[in-house]
Amino acid sequence: MARGRSASYEDQREMILAQAAQLFARRGYSATSMNQVAEGCGLSKATLYHYYKDKYALLLSIADDHVSRLTAIIEDEDALRLEGEARLRHLIRRIVEEYAHAQDAHRVLTEDVKFLTDEDRQRVLDKERQVVAGFARALVETRKGGKSNEGGEEMAKPLTMLLFGMINWMFTWMKPDGALDYDAMGPIVADLFLGGVDNVKAPAPAAGAKPAARRTSRAG
Repeated sequence: MARGRSASYEDQREMILAQAAQLFARRGYSATSMNQVAEGCGLSKATLYHYYKDKYALLLSIADDHVSRLTAIIEDEDALRLEGEARLRHLIRRIVEEYAHAQDAHRVLTEDVKFLTDEDRQRVLDKERQVVAGFARALVETRKGGKSNEGGEEMAKPLTMLLFGMINWMFTWMKPDGALDYDAMGPIVADLFLGGVDNVKAPAPAAGAKPAARRTSRAG
């Protein structure tokens, strides 16, 4: 009987994917070689090929694993059966949290999916559409429960894409050690999207935290 893979195998696999995602995000997929991935992982090239047969396999795994985690969040939220604004706020918090730990993978998904074959790219894009559809459903529920539902469901996707516009590119300007972290940004995004600028509340400082001197944005 064939033996299952050990926990150390999966840990090594995840380490390789994380390092490859970092290199692809910084250098670009085309400019990164398997030699550089092996070196970054502290592995021989032969060992790297034991886990992934080529660079394309790494790219596909990075993109598919990342978007699969996002679809899993949508499925989890469906099971929770939250309603209206509570559902949308919880989804926003979960997605922002996921992006906080997958910035490199998200950049690869955003910029390098074009290098996938048509079949593989379509599979990844179909999963992305599931995520968008999950947010659109939550948004429709929120609008139905509010004061106005003008525009109905036809506005759900455009509004959803505007919401993702805020979330998707957060990693391009936030500093990991900035005054606001991702836990704080989730509610801020929800406040801004649902209630406008006047509804945004400053996050309460963490217990014992000192006022941050750094700016959150890289701009300026």
